[in-house]
Amino acid sequence: MSAVVATADALREALQAALNPSHLEVFDESAAHAGHAGSNGLGHGTHFRVRIAAPSFAGKSRVAQHRLVYDALRHFTDAGLHALAIEIHHGNTP
Repeated sequence: MSAVVATADALREALQAALNPSHLEVFDESAAHAGHAGSNGLGHGTHFRVRIAAPSFAGKSRVAQHRLVYDALRHFTDAGLHALAIEIHHGNTP
């Protein structure tokens, strides 16, 4: 079994496959958290920001929307992704 590596591209691919978003941006903000809890000392792969809009969010509470994102990225969090900031946008763009 290969190791799960958290990169912006890998998170983007997982979210695209699971949620088919109408808008998606993923940013690796790990470098800004160097020395903080959860940092791996590499400056990447631990802290991410996701901006996303998806039809599957319609009619769901904010908690339910966030749960969909977390569920799509579970294998990354299980492998050590430390922090995920989620910005839900309605419509096609933020």
